[in-house]
Amino acid sequence: MSFISKNPANGEILGQYEELTDQQWLDKLTQAQTAFVAWRFKSLRERSDLLRALAEYLRAHSRSLGEVITKEMGKPIKGSIGEVEKSAWVCDYYAENGEKFLANELVATEAQESYVSFEPLGVILGVMPWNFPFWQVFRFAAPAIMAGNVVVVKHASNVPQSANLIEQVFNQVGFPVGVYQNLLVRSALVKDIINDQRVQGVALTGSEAAGSSVASLAAAAIKPSVLELGGSDPFIVLDDAEVDLSCQAAVASRLRNAGQACNAAKRFIVQSGIYEQFVLQLADYYRAQVMGDPLLETVEMGPLASEQILKDVIRQVDDSVALGAQVLLGGQPLSGSGYFYPPTILTEVKPGMPVYDQEVFGPVAAVIRVDSSEEAVRVANDTRYGLGASLWTKDLVLAKKLIPQLQVGNVFVNNMVQSDPRLPFGGVKKSGYGRELSVYGLKTFVNLKTVFIK
Repeated sequence: MSFISKNPANGEILGQYEELTDQQWLDKLTQAQTAFVAWRFKSLRERSDLLRALAEYLRAHSRSLGEVITKEMGKPIKGSIGEVEKSAWVCDYYAENGEKFLANELVATEAQESYVSFEPLGVILGVMPWNFPFWQVFRFAAPAIMAGNVVVVKHASNVPQSANLIEQVFNQVGFPVGVYQNLLVRSALVKDIINDQRVQGVALTGSEAAGSSVASLAAAAIKPSVLELGGSDPFIVLDDAEVDLSCQAAVASRLRNAGQACNAAKRFIVQSGIYEQFVLQLADYYRAQVMGDPLLETVEMGPLASEQILKDVIRQVDDSVALGAQVLLGGQPLSGSGYFYPPTILTEVKPGMPVYDQEVFGPVAAVIRVDSSEEAVRVANDTRYGLGASLWTKDLVLAKKLIPQLQVGNVFVNNMVQSDPRLPFGGVKKSGYGRELSVYGLKTFVNLKTVFIK
């Protein structure tokens, strides 16, 4: 089997990569296990120094690395460079804080000394998506490696260049061979990798279906797993909100990466008092978006990453319109080469429509009118997902009353939902379980060892 790297902006074949043989990926697991035996006893200072070197390399080469992302999955070049720089940030964050986070936690008991220590588990598998081909990997790998684990990554099949390049970067800055490895294998082999006795845990960022499969496999093998899955994030705008600021954030949250983000705003729940103003202003901002060749600095939105994603968005919009949704803007794919779909706004959105019930991985805003904050919360929670929610209001007292009612893993008030190395990130319900980033992410794949000395 071959993995093909294809430019979604023009259909150009960028490269073709052969899948690892069974013996090759088994050898890589052996190499990972060998590396772990030494890496786990490296000092925290040594681990931190290498993570800092990794961050420096990423920043120094952000343009060239970003161009690979842009050509391979269509993200505008500014966003790709930003993604590489954010990956450097997460490396620096754990280099700076790892020693503090991993320090023994003293517990007062009748013992002479008692504490909890945090020890690495071993080889950790990461199953990573294509939409943020660097950031998703680094936010998983940096804390796992800082904790003393080693990682193997099964990356998405449509970004083999990015996948191989990340391994090269780790090796380039001096990480011991085997601490980070890319496994260029088909998805069907994930089961065998999870079942291998050398693998001690798995993290997946991806679809609900993929998460369900990996969770079942990990549970059957009695291995810990962390899942960051889909989302249908509500973007709630109450009557007293700053309309212009909320519209600007709505554009950034929905249209970045052409809407291909789990934590993008997808359902815009707007209180009736400002509904008309919000919708008209949002449409003006959407019309102003510049689409085109994502390698151009002036382009704000590139293509969708594949033909299948484009077909899925077309189907979800068309089916919703057939059920009564109104197209205010967009709604049809662009003609010509590339998988381009324009910024789209649908109104009169109701339950039962795909854009209400499903995750839409494209630049489609589903706008829903509500009459009160209570109704806004009810609609926000009316989904099987629970990743993030954005709430816009000047009344922070009211906001703090609504926050506990929102069934999500992340609530951002007067700001778009975004991941930050300093804060835990993850969801509830069908958006997955466990957390990445912050101190909680660092302790995801460790043995919390109780020590009692008397």
